[in-house]
This record gives sequence, structure tokens and C-alpha cells, in this order.
Amino acid sequence: MNRNFRKALITLGAVIVLGAVLFSTCTSVVPTGYTGILTTFGRVEDHTLDAGFHLKSPVQNVVLMDNREQKASFTTQSFSSDIQQVDIIGSVNFSINKNTAMTLYREVGTQYYNTLLSPRLLENTKAVFSKYTAENLVAAREELSMTIRDKLSEEMSRYGINVISVSIENIDFTDSFTDAVEAKQVAAQKKLQAEIEQQQATMEAQQAASRQRITAEAEASVKKIEADASAYATKVRAEAEAEANKKLADSITDGLINWTQANKWNGALPTYMNGSGGMTLPILNLESEN
Repeated sequence: MNRNFRKALITLGAVIVLGAVLFSTCTSVVPTGYTGILTTFGRVEDHTLDAGFHLKSPVQNVVLMDNREQKASFTTQSFSSDIQQVDIIGSVNFSINKNTAMTLYREVGTQYYNTLLSPRLLENTKAVFSKYTAENLVAAREELSMTIRDKLSEEMSRYGINVISVSIENIDFTDSFTDAVEAKQVAAQKKLQAEIEQQQATMEAQQAASRQRITAEAEASVKKIEADASAYATKVRAEAEAEANKKLADSITDGLINWTQANKWNGALPTYMNGSGGMTLPILNLESEN
């Protein structure tokens, strides 16, 4: 009785183990955010498995591919167009197209970032940086990121890799170049300060000259007004005197002259007379005093 019971337990355990093995080999669970790549004897099937529970053949295997947005940092060195060494720190955000994930796995594998994306990212970064001078690189950081992303996205699209963004996070130059840039900036600031001071001095001189000109013009205007007023007053006086003399001359007649002379004659006869040749001759008194 005990022997038969033990055989039954052993048989039941074997069945359970066999069932568990069959269940594990005939089913697969794909987590959320992943795509299942189905292979049969190592051959990649032309369809993928979405997140969830799936039945499969015991001879099939499921490889998980992360189709969420991923971020990877990178560092590299490059040279600018004027042959200045540049140390670059950046990052790239990307994801894979789950509908073509089996093609990416078939052609590249699961290490697609190290095998494909990273080398092309570094190569494009160096190529883009080499088109800018060292001085222009810092100011063009956003432009650099967009250009690298566009070039990389065009190359990766055929593999089903979506390049979302590329960020240039830091750009560093050699100490000698940094010192030279700082010296140039200081010189430029001093030159700008000198130009501002010169412009200020020129402006003040122009303002002073303008004030002097305005003052001189005002004084000249005042003198002209005074001269015009004086000349006008003289003209008015002269015209008044001339008018008065004219009226006086018009009022003197021969009769008035004779009348005036008659009123002023004291009855005495003249004692001298005008002779020929401008001579003055005495008038003789012929009357006898007897």
C-alpha cells in the first residue's frame, strides 16, 4: 500500500515538473515598454510580440528589445576649422521602432548603440564641429546640436532607430586657447571703453562749441538789433529835422524878411557899403554939423 502511494506521488511530481517545463517553454511574457523578437532555431521571424502573455513553440525563443526612449551620454574630442582642439560632452535621446525591431535585431543585434549609433554619433559630431571656428562654437551650441541630430537621424532611420535629440552639454578648449580668448576679450573691452570715452569727449566738445556758437549768434543778433534800432532812431530824427527845416523854409517869405528887418532897424544909416572887388568902403556923412 505504501509502495503504491509512493509510486503515485512520484508519478504526480514527474507530471507536474513536466507540465511546468512544457509551460515555461511554450509561453513567454513581454514586459511593458519592450518588444519581443521571436526566433525559431535562431532564425528571426518577420513579426514581433507586443507587451503581454504569448504562446510559442518550445523550439522558439523570445529576445526582448527596449523600445522606450533611451538616453546615452558621450564624450569625444574634435578640431575646429582653425585647428583648435575641442573637448565635447553631450548626450543623445533615441528609441527604436517596434514595428521594425526584428530587422534591427537581425542586422545589428541588441548592442545596436555600441555597434551602430555611437560610432556614427561621434563621427558626425566631429564632422560638424570641424566646420566652425573655435570662437563661433560656443555661441552656435544649439545649431550644432540640431545639425548633428539631423545628420544622425537620416542615417539611423533605415535601421528603425529614431533619433529624438542631441544635446551638446559642454565645450572645452585648451588652456592656452582659453587664455588667448580671455586676453582678446579684455583688449576688446578696453578698446570699446576707449571708443566710448572718445565719443563722450567728442560729444562734449561739440556741445561746448555749439553753445559758444549759439551765444555768439545771440550776441550778434542783439548787436544787430541795437544797431538797427539806433540807425532807425537816427533816421527818424533826421527825417523829423528835415521836415521841420522844410516847414520853416516854406514859412519864410520876402515880406516876412522885410517886415523883420523893418522891426529891428534902429533908424541909423549904415556907415559902410560893399564896393567893387569885394572891398568895403566907408560912407561919408556930407551933412554939416553946423
